[in-house]
Amino acid sequence: MRKTLSVVLVSAVAAMSLVSVLGASQATAQSGLKWGPCPADSALPGLECTTVQVPLDYRKPQGRQLDVAVSRLPSKDPSQRRGVLVTNPGGPGAGGLIYPGLLAGNLSPQPQPQPQPLPRSVQDQYDVIGFDPRGVGHSSPVTCDVTPEQIARRNLWYPADAAGVRKDAEIAKAMARQCATSETAALLPHITTANTARDMDRIREALGEPKISYLGVSYGTYLGAVYTTMFPQHSDRFVLDSNLGPGGYDLTAMRRLGRGLEDRFPDFAKFAAANPQYGLGTTPKQVRAKFFDLAARLEKSPVQGVDGSLFRGITFDHLYSDVSMPTLAAAWKALDTNQPMPPEPPPANIDNAVSGRLHVICGDSKWPSSVRDYQRAVAVHRVKYPLVGAAAANIGPCAFWPSPVERPVRIGDRGPSNVLMVQNLRDPGTPLVGARELRNAFGGRARMVTVDQGGHGAYLLFAKNMCANNTVTTFLNTGQRPRHDVACAAEAG
Repeated sequence: MRKTLSVVLVSAVAAMSLVSVLGASQATAQSGLKWGPCPADSALPGLECTTVQVPLDYRKPQGRQLDVAVSRLPSKDPSQRRGVLVTNPGGPGAGGLIYPGLLAGNLSPQPQPQPQPLPRSVQDQYDVIGFDPRGVGHSSPVTCDVTPEQIARRNLWYPADAAGVRKDAEIAKAMARQCATSETAALLPHITTANTARDMDRIREALGEPKISYLGVSYGTYLGAVYTTMFPQHSDRFVLDSNLGPGGYDLTAMRRLGRGLEDRFPDFAKFAAANPQYGLGTTPKQVRAKFFDLAARLEKSPVQGVDGSLFRGITFDHLYSDVSMPTLAAAWKALDTNQPMPPEPPPANIDNAVSGRLHVICGDSKWPSSVRDYQRAVAVHRVKYPLVGAAAANIGPCAFWPSPVERPVRIGDRGPSNVLMVQNLRDPGTPLVGARELRNAFGGRARMVTVDQGGHGAYLLFAKNMCANNTVTTFLNTGQRPRHDVACAAEAG
């Protein structure tokens, strides 16, 4: 779910100062891992990589092994190093090998506006660790042999009516069949969040660390919640940013995307109304009306290959970050006037990204299989959340997936009180309602910081609320959390 990073940062060329050679050698001696250059697509200055072997099936620990690619940005001041900060940028289906380098913030050329990096105080205290989760990137990648036509549909298929749901069911069934018969089909039952959490603990062991701290965003919040539930004794300071509910990326989370865009859209409507050069309306009400007008027109007569369904998906994707609003407004204007669309960088390794995502969300929990159930849900959500509700409730490949091999991990309140959640009030991808449910599930284990801002990602990068940023940084540096949940007011700029 973490689109801000993939669109804005991953395509940037990073440059970072080299870390202390002494610090690297000391950590290597401690863990016994052999660190070396990262793969070419993850070769940021200062970042070093290795591999850790993990069982494909943890019920058969001596059976087939997988290589999990791990990266490290060593502490910038080894005299202050206190441990490791394992990170995950979200997804599922997104690689995390490059993430420590992006978090360091020394990007070149610098994007405008510039993202905020992890503070130097945090980089001094931790080796920042990234990894490609199993099935993704350089960690035994899976494939569903996804076709260009399937990729072009993106994640949100908006059906016009009940017949559209039945048509989408056939496409979904074909994608599920492709995953089940691909050359990596043997991995399919084992690409799950629970197994990725087990892999994280193998990484901890390989690093020679008794505990790990953690920074996870979007889907990474669920991964972190599962890890600290399964391995509470090895959990140190856990930060969960932009939170899924306690069920992870399940049917409920998918359908909540409709609500998420309703929560978020007023921010864009206000922006577009304040920028009349886009010609989208002079009031938020007019901008919202323009959305439905464009969606209906494009459904009848697509422009540059963009139909009504894809238009809704493009709008959803670009509202993950305020920095994408000008691009979205320009795209609307182009579609409205039949002008060329603003260029976007082509996605990298999209087959693996789509395939990895499907493996996790379909393998983590059981989804309904009745097409009629989805038709009824689509009808309800079309009215309840008219922007993209019908797409969020629509059928997908998970309806035709094999049953999961194990039950979902139940997030609860047993374990140390060491979780800090941070959450925007108007997040399209992980709406506030899910974060509140996760907070309740954790009970006394967690504190939550809510932030009066929109978008996906509440800590650093393009989120500049100092109340939230300082609270999280203080926790990572000192372990000190607020005594109670905190509500951070909106800040100008």
